[in-house]
Amino acid sequence: MSETIFSKIIRKEIPADIVYEDDLTLAFRDITPQAPVHILVIPKKPLPQLDAAESDDHALMGHLLLTVKRVAKQVGLENGYRVVINNGPDGGQSVNHLHLHILGGRQMQWPPG
Repeated sequence: MSETIFSKIIRKEIPADIVYEDDLTLAFRDITPQAPVHILVIPKKPLPQLDAAESDDHALMGHLLLTVKRVAKQVGLENGYRVVINNGPDGGQSVNHLHLHILGGRQMQWPPG
């Protein structure tokens, strides 16, 4: 996997508004928010996209979702939130490092896009 901006954020080489961190994940506020609350949750393990996850990543994948739940509660998204994973160019993925978007703080619309 090539170097990404998220790799630099993980190594603390560039600043980010970090809201949560543990041994496996990092969560920080998106710099171009699409909702009043827009947080990215990323694995520290470099995975370019969801399609790159293998069966030995199953525990990490579950941990990512539980981290989303923890972070959403921590920032007060008690009325709900949306979780988005963009996968590949046609899926709208702009950074080649797996990341989950937590969007909340307003009523989400459907269809999303």
